[in-house]
Amino acid sequence: MNNLIKVLAPIFFVAAFSSCAETVFRPMPAPNPWADDYRAVSSIDNNDKWGTYNVHDPAVCLVGDTFYMYSTDAIFVDTAAHTRMRPKGFVQMRKSADLVNWQFAGWAFPEIPAEAVEWVRSNNNGHGAHNVWAPYMVDMHDGTFHLYYCVSAFGRNSSYIGLAEAPSPLGPWKHVAPAVKTNSDAPTNAIDPSVITTSDGRCFMHYGSYFGGLNCLELNPATGLPTVEGDLGSKTASRANYKRDNIEAPEIIFNPDNGFYYLFLSYDPLMTTYNVRVGLSRSAEGPFTDMHGRQLADSTENFPILTAPYRFEGHSGWVGTGHCGVFTDADGNFFMAHQGRLASAPDMMVLHVRRMFFTSDGWPMVSPERYTAVRERFFKTADLEGEWEIMRLFEPRADRSGSASALLSKSDLLDGDGNSSQRFTLCSNGKIEPGEGSWHFDSGKQTLSIAFGDDRIDDIAVFAGHDWEREHDTALLTGLDRSGRALWGKRVK
Repeated sequence: MNNLIKVLAPIFFVAAFSSCAETVFRPMPAPNPWADDYRAVSSIDNNDKWGTYNVHDPAVCLVGDTFYMYSTDAIFVDTAAHTRMRPKGFVQMRKSADLVNWQFAGWAFPEIPAEAVEWVRSNNNGHGAHNVWAPYMVDMHDGTFHLYYCVSAFGRNSSYIGLAEAPSPLGPWKHVAPAVKTNSDAPTNAIDPSVITTSDGRCFMHYGSYFGGLNCLELNPATGLPTVEGDLGSKTASRANYKRDNIEAPEIIFNPDNGFYYLFLSYDPLMTTYNVRVGLSRSAEGPFTDMHGRQLADSTENFPILTAPYRFEGHSGWVGTGHCGVFTDADGNFFMAHQGRLASAPDMMVLHVRRMFFTSDGWPMVSPERYTAVRERFFKTADLEGEWEIMRLFEPRADRSGSASALLSKSDLLDGDGNSSQRFTLCSNGKIEPGEGSWHFDSGKQTLSIAFGDDRIDDIAVFAGHDWEREHDTALLTGLDRSGRALWGKRVK
């Protein structure tokens, strides 16, 4: 373990030292826009209050001046209150003007399309097809909208990605045709679609899960269906042991500022150690490589790691931080949306939207805190002098003795994994206390460098944001170390 990782590992609490100068900028009190525990409004009859609650597998698309979100119908059931859930529909829809306040806008389907139910059950001994998962909406820019949706049997690859169409982002949605179908004989799994159209008009779908990894296939840009009927595409990402080392939830995007396509993917079980990795390519089809030049399709452990279970002071922490949707606002700023599950109550699923930044060599990094539209601020060096909570996001420790989906305790998920914060002070003399570290801020680029001996992290983005745990607006930082592990921090004093 190198010195920088040792110093930033969450071992103990350290108070600020008196050698550090007074700061110009200090965190300012600001209330959170919502509470994280939503059991009081979790019942189906309170769906108009769900807003950021009961969000799982989100996909977001900006249409005009409104953001639309589509998500899996996973719903928290308060067993203590013996709440009964009777579905009112399938595929949750939401809308927002600011990415902070979300309005629940109903369900896309009154019932699961019959063709999808028939396919799954006929290939799974009459079982499965009780819900609709992982929707993905595409604006066709001709007055019509496509919605891809998934029907499956849990833990099986008897699955169906269907295509529906509507004249508006909120429907009414009409089933059109199957896009991809798989059964137990297939080398992959028809689930978790993400679609992209390239500048030359070609269209591709990335999809799949740990049944054979992730695939990419070409679509007819006019119909939204495969150019070759029955085509399953080719592999873009995989892991060595699918039963133990889950991989799923591809998300494909393009960054016009640097010319890279990015394939985001989620590792490990969705309710516990879920975490997001990413690879890049000059082609929408791949091959995609990670930060160390390894191909995602080669069954290696890939980096960087962008999100993982974590905990700041004053909160039980978050687990299940995966299955992301990545999108831009009207100004071209990138954001990531994903589920977050309370470590103290992991059946609760809360929407996390995070700002996304890119290093100078093109790697994405995401905010340590959820987005609340805090006014942007130009920081000076003196503004960063003070006490910070900083953590390193190590890959979670998985349960290797049981099934991949086994629930782990809060201590198993967070204690000792490196994903809890430690206090550090950035001093006016350029030193970091405790330890023998130093820091330098480039106010022109608004980026920070931190070094402990030869261990150095550059290109750390510094920006204004919200401290959810303390209910303050403050300075935040996010970066990537040389191994590809995220560095997160927030100014606390």
